[in-house]
Amino acid sequence: MTYPIGMTKSGDGLAPTTELSSAMKLWRWRVFVSTWLCYAGYYFCRKPFSIAKSQLGLELDFDAARLGTIYAAYLIAYTAGQFASGIFGARFGPRLLLLAGMAVTIAASFAFAFVDSFVWFIVFMTVNGLAQATGWSNTVGTMASWTRRSERGTVMGIWATNFQVGGILSNALAAFILARAGYQWAFASGAIVLMVVWVFFYFNQANRPEDKGLPALEEPDVVGGAPAADSAGPVKWSKDVWLTVMLVGAAYFGMKFIRYAVWSWAPFVLERNFGLKGDDAGYVSTLFDVCGIVGVIAAGWVSDRFFRGRRAMVSFIMMIGCVAATLLMVTIGAESVVAFSVCISLVGFTLFGPDALLTGAGAQDIGGGGSAVRAAGIISGLGSAGSVLQELVIGKMYTNGGGAIGPVLATLLGSALLSMACIFVVLMRNRSGKSDM
Repeated sequence: MTYPIGMTKSGDGLAPTTELSSAMKLWRWRVFVSTWLCYAGYYFCRKPFSIAKSQLGLELDFDAARLGTIYAAYLIAYTAGQFASGIFGARFGPRLLLLAGMAVTIAASFAFAFVDSFVWFIVFMTVNGLAQATGWSNTVGTMASWTRRSERGTVMGIWATNFQVGGILSNALAAFILARAGYQWAFASGAIVLMVVWVFFYFNQANRPEDKGLPALEEPDVVGGAPAADSAGPVKWSKDVWLTVMLVGAAYFGMKFIRYAVWSWAPFVLERNFGLKGDDAGYVSTLFDVCGIVGVIAAGWVSDRFFRGRRAMVSFIMMIGCVAATLLMVTIGAESVVAFSVCISLVGFTLFGPDALLTGAGAQDIGGGGSAVRAAGIISGLGSAGSVLQELVIGKMYTNGGGAIGPVLATLLGSALLSMACIFVVLMRNRSGKSDM
């Protein structure tokens, strides 16, 4: 008897075979590395603004509210672009959108080095946001076609270190260049890095194994008792699948509120409230991402090894820890540089695991190989609304509060509670058989 490619007979039915051809193994590595570098590279054209924010404000006379408005333009465009990216990525393929997205964000980053007005920063931030939106859903969608569900937690846990490592390295580069050559070169240097990544990606990425004459990695992806995608025609999701996507998206809203709040404002707060120099503030803020790397890898491995791919349970446990870490931040975070640094480190460790699990492996599980781009786009789009809101709220809150960060930290606690509650509902739906995460 023959079985689908990538499957073999086990006592419980069909199970993934461990045997892969040498060509398949090689291409899986090439796709893994190229998509990892691609998404990490996006951060070199995303993070410089946060690092240069304080110096930019001083040189161009922009207050915190105006700086928040500039970055909010980016985030609004990024949010809208996430939904569009999920649609167009599924239609035209991830490769085309990623190559175009990287090219446009490179151009926008070079433009930042030459503009000095509020209006032009808004314009190019909007363009950059739309281009950056091509990144997550299309790299996740690519990986969905090259991985099987039984291995996604571990593989995607390692793969999803791209946005922490990208954040760390882009922060470090921008801070280093900022201190020596000014904010203009902080933007331009990131664009140069992504140009190198673009060339590597061009020669090493493929949307699917079939594009390279290899057999598809076929493994049933089932959500809520029915196939999540029909590769032979238009994707049709059941009501239960849609509700799961909405709940995960709402959880991601809270997570992105926290993540982008720390990314966007931690260097600013470390400089303005704790008196660090601009480059030192950038270096210290990377603790958030460094600890997040450990959390992401641990969460992915644990979900496969001990929870049989149940992403929601691992995410819920880690979000309980995130709530505790943000509560500690509210309590002692404003007292000293050390206390603030310890708190953002703990938040990073507990936050990035659920963040990566639900939007990486979780989106792939929901959408399957056929509609992972779509699922990732919707979830990330809903989550990105949280990143927009934090930029608008925190900038005004900081300005109106005379630089006090206590109220800002309290909003992070509320966001953590929201995410934990949404994941709990997904867990309850898992128990009733209405979702499978």
